[in-house]
Amino acid sequence: MRPLPSTRRRVKATQLDLPVFGFGSAHLGELYSVVPESQSIATLGAAWDLGVRFYDTAPWYGRGLSEHRIGGFLRTKPRSEFQVTTKVGRTLHRPKDPASFDRAPWTGGLNFEVRFDYSYDGIMAAYEQSLVRLGLDTVDALIIHDLDEGYHGDAYKDHLKALSDSGMRALTELKSRGDIAAFGMGINTNHALEAIASTVDLDFVLVAMPYTLLDQASLHTGMAACQRRGINVVIGAPFASGILVTGSGSQAKYGYANATPEVQAKVRGLEAVCRDHGVTLPAAALQFPLAHPMVVSVIPGASKPSEVTENVASLQSPIPDSFWSDLKARNLIDPASPVPTQIWNT
Repeated sequence: MRPLPSTRRRVKATQLDLPVFGFGSAHLGELYSVVPESQSIATLGAAWDLGVRFYDTAPWYGRGLSEHRIGGFLRTKPRSEFQVTTKVGRTLHRPKDPASFDRAPWTGGLNFEVRFDYSYDGIMAAYEQSLVRLGLDTVDALIIHDLDEGYHGDAYKDHLKALSDSGMRALTELKSRGDIAAFGMGINTNHALEAIASTVDLDFVLVAMPYTLLDQASLHTGMAACQRRGINVVIGAPFASGILVTGSGSQAKYGYANATPEVQAKVRGLEAVCRDHGVTLPAAALQFPLAHPMVVSVIPGASKPSEVTENVASLQSPIPDSFWSDLKARNLIDPASPVPTQIWNT
């Protein structure tokens, strides 16, 4: 298999330029199943051998486990040859009773309790903790994690105030000192994407669900706001949390839950067009978001070497222009969606 091309895209108004393909490491935190250490090492090794040089992680992924694994691998590589991003908004602490501590929702992971803190001190503490877990003295960018009303409920306004009052100052200080090249925010919903992209001063957003082959509702709202304000986008869940790589079926996941009958029906429509044109669904899912002018990178997850290999192959798989035209004609994607051309396959 061909290694990945070295194509990079610059995050506007920063010194951060990212490869168009990266590695999302939530699966190494053992969300759905335990990942043996040897398998984690083999997965990261396969990614490196295929040319992957951008790795995204977070304290939340496995309550620190993902950062340990990513850092343990990357610290053996020349620092100038890779980029790593992690997230802020949580600090990790020893639980009062480790023997009875519940790690949910992680199947495995580590025994650390989470405290949310979006203040200046909280963000600086999260940053320092991440450096220690990673075993690295720098990260390339920090991402504000899970600051969402649906996630925090009644505490959302307090967390947002903490970020506005002092947390943003921490990020701007780190950037101005050159400790990080950029900062962004993780986004999980269309509403949050539109609200954040229209108001908060960010370099980029990491979009987990709102813009995929399955859902372009944000195209004329949140993604359009990003374009107007010059905010770049990293696509963090190009497979929509599962269904765009597994395909339709009773166990298919969408939005980190069982896919609804409506979603299943739409995916079956996508699968039919894929069969007609000899295209795989994962290839279409990975390549589609890269056509948007504000998207700089896609970072699918993997927990096995074979999954990395399949993802790299999907990114490089030829897709005819007629495939995209057919999707639009059947109203399976928004007719206004930017779509790839053959240049994406070179």
